[in-house]
Amino acid sequence: MSPIVTVQDAVTAFADFMEPTDAELDAIELEMPAILADVDLLDAQIITLDRTPTELDQRRIRRARRRVLTARRELANQFTGRAGGAA
Repeated sequence: MSPIVTVQDAVTAFADFMEPTDAELDAIELEMPAILADVDLLDAQIITLDRTPTELDQRRIRRARRRVLTARRELANQFTGRAGGAA
């Protein structure tokens, strides 16, 4: 019978290097409105998975889709503004 040995040292050997950089955290913060809009849309869709969507559910999904599109448009406009308008 061979003993089970943990390999935690091998797995966590590079843990210090796996932390996000300040630039990556800034990018996540910049994308947070779009991420939250996507979460709201998923929540609205999940609610209707096990039942027939009511008119209220359909409105909730439409509003969430509009928020997603608005957040993504604003995010895209921010990136094109930083790139000097080149597309």
